Amino acid sequence: MQKFKKRKETRVSINNYLPHNFLAEKIILSSLLISTEAIETTLRKITIETFYFNNHQEIYRAIIFLYQERNSVDILTLITFLKDQGLLEKIGGIKVLTELINQVPNLVYLEEYIKLIQDKFLRRLLIQLSYQTINSSYITNIPLETIFEELEKQFFNLTNHRQNFEVLSSAELFSNVFLDLKHKSLNPTLPGLASGFYDLDSITQGFQDSDLIIVAGRPSMGKTAVCLNIALNILKFYKNPVLFFSLEMSKEQLIYRLLSNEIEITSTKLKNGQLTENDWIKLNQAIKLMSSLPLFIDDTPNLSIQEIKSKTQRIIFEQNHIGLIIIDYLQLMENPNTNSGNRVEELSKITRALKNIAREFKVPVIVLSQLSRSVETRMNKRPILSDLRESGSIEQDADLVLMLYRDSYYNESIFEQNITELIVAKHRNGPLGMIKLNFEAEFTKFKNYKDKN
Repeated sequence: MQKFKKRKETRVSINNYLPHNFLAEKIILSSLLISTEAIETTLRKITIETFYFNNHQEIYRAIIFLYQERNSVDILTLITFLKDQGLLEKIGGIKVLTELINQVPNLVYLEEYIKLIQDKFLRRLLIQLSYQTINSSYITNIPLETIFEELEKQFFNLTNHRQNFEVLSSAELFSNVFLDLKHKSLNPTLPGLASGFYDLDSITQGFQDSDLIIVAGRPSMGKTAVCLNIALNILKFYKNPVLFFSLEMSKEQLIYRLLSNEIEITSTKLKNGQLTENDWIKLNQAIKLMSSLPLFIDDTPNLSIQEIKSKTQRIIFEQNHIGLIIIDYLQLMENPNTNSGNRVEELSKITRALKNIAREFKVPVIVLSQLSRSVETRMNKRPILSDLRESGSIEQDADLVLMLYRDSYYNESIFEQNITELIVAKHRNGPLGMIKLNFEAEFTKFKNYKDKN
C-alpha cells in the first residue's frame, strides 16, 4: 500500500506563520530548572517536538538526558552539558539560558502552559497533515481509497495524540484505582457493559473495555442471534453506539431478525407482510424505537482488518465514542498482507489484530467463530476450547470465550427443547462456568432462563 509522501518541512516562509507560543515555551523550560516535580509532570505530557523553536527543543532534550541519567538539573549542569556536546552556541549561547533563569515561573500554572503549547503543536500537525493531503491528491497513481484510509488513520492518531502519549507513574495509577474503587462502592454497578443476561453478567461482570470476546458454536446454535440480543440490550440500556460487521448475512436479513426479536413475530410472517392490525401497531412502535438507537450495520463481504479499523474510526468521528464492536464471523475474514497459504497462521494474525483493535479503541470486540466438526464425532458433544476451528492463537488472544450448546440440537427427545447452554470456556480475569438461556427459535430470541415471558 502506498503511503502519503511526507512533505519536507521548511521553516523559511510557511513555518514563520505556524502556530506557536514563545513565552509559554520559555516559562516551561524555566520551571524545569527549578523543580524536579515540574520535570516529571512535563515528561509525561509533552515530547521534544511539542516545542516549536529548535533551541527550545535542544534545551528540553538536554534536560531530559540529565534527568534520566540522575544528574542534578540546574543552570550550571545544563550549561556544562550543552558546552561539552558542542550545542551551547547552537541554542543561542549562555544569554538564552540566563534569560530562562531570570524568568520567574509560577508552578501552579505549569499545566496551563503545557496545554498552551500542546494546542499549538496539534495545530501544526493538522496543518502538516493538510499539506500532505493536498500533495497526495495531485499524485493520480495513488488510489483514492488509499488516500482516505491514510488520512483517517493519521487524523485519528492526531486526535488521540494527547492521551496516547501520557504515561502514568505507579503512584498515579494506584491513586486512579483507589478513586475508581471508591466511586464503585458509592455507585454499585457492573464495571463493564451488561449483556442483559443476568447469570452471564454475574460471571463476567460485564464486557470490559479492550477485551476480545469469542462467541463460538456449531452452525444453527444461535451465535448471531445471541449477539444481536446482546447488541439490542446494550443499545437500549446504555445508548452507546454498536457497530455490527456482518460478513455472512445482509443488512436486510439482520433487520428482519431484529424486528422479529423485538415484536415477537416470525421473520417469515414479516417478509410475507401478512400482519394483523395489532401487528402493524407493534411494528410501527418497534421501528420508531430502533430507528433512534445508534446501531450501525456493515455487510461488506471478505472484510479486512484495515477496513474494520477505518470504519470504526469513522463511527468514532461521527459519534465521539463507540460502545461495542461485533464481527460475524471470524472464518470469513481475510488478511491481504498474509501470503503464506497457511489459513491457521492467517487467522492467528487476524485474531491478534482484533485484540489490538480492542485495545486501541478501548472497546469490547465480540467475534463469532465456528467450531470444528470434531465435536460431532464425540459422545459428549459439549464444546471445549480445542474445538475452536483453525484456532491458532484464538485461545491465547481472547480474554473471554463463550460457547453455545443445545442438547436438543442432537437429541429431539430432550424434554426442554428451548434450553441453550452458554459455556464460559475461558475467562482471563474471572471464573469459568455455564449458564442457561431460553431460546425462542421462531423469533431467534434468547431470554434469561428464569424469565417465563
